Amino acid sequence: MSRRAWFLPLPLLLVMASIIGWPLIRTIWISFTDARLLGGESQWVGWANYQHAFADPQIRSALLVTVEFVVISVSIELVLGVLAGLLLNQSFRGRTLLRALMILPWALPTVVNATMWRLIYQPDFGALNAALTQLGLIDAYRTWLGDPHSALWAVCAADAWKNFPLVALICLAALQSVPNELRAAATIDGAGPWRRFRAVYLPYLSGPLTVAVVLRTIEAFKVFDIIWVMTRGGPANSTKSLSVVVYQEAFSFQRAGSGASIALLIALISACLTALYVATMRRQAELR
Repeated sequence: MSRRAWFLPLPLLLVMASIIGWPLIRTIWISFTDARLLGGESQWVGWANYQHAFADPQIRSALLVTVEFVVISVSIELVLGVLAGLLLNQSFRGRTLLRALMILPWALPTVVNATMWRLIYQPDFGALNAALTQLGLIDAYRTWLGDPHSALWAVCAADAWKNFPLVALICLAALQSVPNELRAAATIDGAGPWRRFRAVYLPYLSGPLTVAVVLRTIEAFKVFDIIWVMTRGGPANSTKSLSVVVYQEAFSFQRAGSGASIALLIALISACLTALYVATMRRQAELR
């Protein structure tokens, strides 16, 4: 690349530096102080905030909750996305309409989705309790979001319902590239559904699904909005993620320095996941 070519993206780089660079440097500085969110003098405390972050059992618990949320939510999205992609890849009447409807959950704002599922889980008049009671699966109404044993699973289900269409669309796009000759050959050979999936479809799905899983893992690890709207991190901190801890430290408890240190740890983990995504994309490009 010539020297003149480096000047072309310079305005964009300057804008990005002003929008991203300065807040990042400011956050790093605050993380080494005992700064309060609303004014007051702040003192340099060095690595004290980070030492507190690694030693605080609440933060370790929030990290565990975040990892559980990522594993449960992304796993559900992967299974539902593959099944939906395989269904939408079949020829049947109304397929175009169903493909269009598939996008609706993903298009909903997260706050709207969280509010809707909070009403579905409502212990007194929620649709889930009514349906399960009429089907005879439960004897009495349950407080799904008020039980520490079911709250995280309930939030994960709501998040998976919103985001599995993304995996389904990626899966459908990959399935469209499968040659018709391979499908016809598998049918002639008498291969069953599982054998056809493993021998014909899976080789074309493995790469795109890997990218989808990495992308969804990055997004799920930063989860805040759906948890805050549905449970506020409760009950008994059973759904409190790292992002919720950052919000409470910085805004509820006015400890900006502590909140900044935890936020930078989340950013570091997200950067590692992003590096994994880039490496995955490069590997996929090399295999083509």
